Amino acid sequence: MEAQKAITSPVPISWYPTLAVLMLAVGLVITASFFIYEATSSRRSRSLAKELFTGAVASIFLGFGSLFLLLSCGVYV
Repeated sequence: MEAQKAITSPVPISWYPTLAVLMLAVGLVITASFFIYEATSSRRSRSLAKELFTGAVASIFLGFGSLFLLLSCGVYV
């Protein structure tokens, strides 16, 4: 019978801090652009699709950035 392989991360552990900083930075920039869009456009010129897309992309980047931040601190979730 073969010995089973240990489960390893597809991302090297040394990349966790870098990925955390980059993804959180990108997420915050997209969030800032969302708030600027909301503040500078009138209610009639807003696009629901653009708002949903921008919010979803920012949420994904902030979520994965938070995950990698926790992983780089040693909190394995």
